[in-house]
Amino acid sequence: MRVLALGGGGEMGAAAAAVLAADDSVTEVVVADRDLPRATAVAGRLGAKVSARRVDATDHTALVDAMKPHDLVVNTVGPFFRFGVPILTAAIEAGRDYVDICDDPAPTLRMLELDERAEAAGICALIGTGASPGVASMLAVRAARELDTVETLLTGWNIAAAQPETPRAGTGPSAAVVHMMEQISGTIPVLREGRLVNRPALEKLGWRHPGLGVLSGRTVGHPEAVTLQRAFPTLRSSTNVCVGDRKALGMLAGLRRLIDAGVLSPGRAARLVERAEKLLTSETSDIFKRGTPPPLFAVATGVREGRPAVAATILANTPGFTMAAATGVPLAVSALLVPAARRPGVHTQETLIDADDFFAALAPHCIGDPSPEHMTATTTSWASDEENKRALDASLLTALMR
Repeated sequence: MRVLALGGGGEMGAAAAAVLAADDSVTEVVVADRDLPRATAVAGRLGAKVSARRVDATDHTALVDAMKPHDLVVNTVGPFFRFGVPILTAAIEAGRDYVDICDDPAPTLRMLELDERAEAAGICALIGTGASPGVASMLAVRAARELDTVETLLTGWNIAAAQPETPRAGTGPSAAVVHMMEQISGTIPVLREGRLVNRPALEKLGWRHPGLGVLSGRTVGHPEAVTLQRAFPTLRSSTNVCVGDRKALGMLAGLRRLIDAGVLSPGRAARLVERAEKLLTSETSDIFKRGTPPPLFAVATGVREGRPAVAATILANTPGFTMAAATGVPLAVSALLVPAARRPGVHTQETLIDADDFFAALAPHCIGDPSPEHMTATTTSWASDEENKRALDASLLTALMR
């Protein structure tokens, strides 16, 4: 398989390219980036079957031409509200399979609208394959399996584990941080009562997590909230949240107010965040402290054996504690699963990739080389009387503060 790694000169793209280059099924990887020296440096570390090429993602004709010699396009060029739809459109025109890490709900919905065009072109496009969405989507699938009927799903991530990429000199803040500022400000789409509605970002929500008790976090605009109902037709509510300490979440709330008031642009806010990065991240050892929400998790509520129930699944092992590893490695793992799972059209992680296959493939790339069965941990609880039923019905997506 010949792979074009768009944005491969960046940290997430480089992490993905390293996994792809090491796989026997991949015969060639081209690290494509607008910054040729950076792409060349990445390629030089990865062996003889990896080369570099300068590609400008804003040049549609050149982009299509660059894609055509390859079997698969792996896209890490962000922010996706700018580049997601155009790059997928180019892949459809080139007739090449496509995988990306889109973590923005708006372009996710627009790319899903390209399903018929992708199917007509005979290509398989898998969007949103990083940490969240991606790993979080697979955790949601595992949590939902514990229930007979799924009514609500919550996916979440610990902001302490989301260490951003180092920005390139002279290019401004990283796309990941700009994305975060976009998704903590204004309104965000969420699923409520079976419908997509817009709600203010960073609403405080509480939920019951079996084994950890009642937790709380802040809502963030992410694709899981708008895509999981495609895999779970009975779903009534779905939201993505970030959790963290009071200092980090307070900083985000302050930035939201300034952005919404027009005092700061998302780009300016992103630059401030990168200067204050230590406020948003913690020591690696802090992430797994007792009582601390896990780096990635999913919580499902619904019915099990006729009784209201809650199931929660956490990621128990990780490929690394940087955003590059946590996002780029799952992207590459999913890309390697596409040939066996491929169906023409545009898909999300939960509708194309089997969760068991995914975690089995991810395990060898995780710290300590865990066995596949130790990649996740699931806990459950269910109601035994009317009082518990009322508590469980209200346990997820309860607004604690407007």
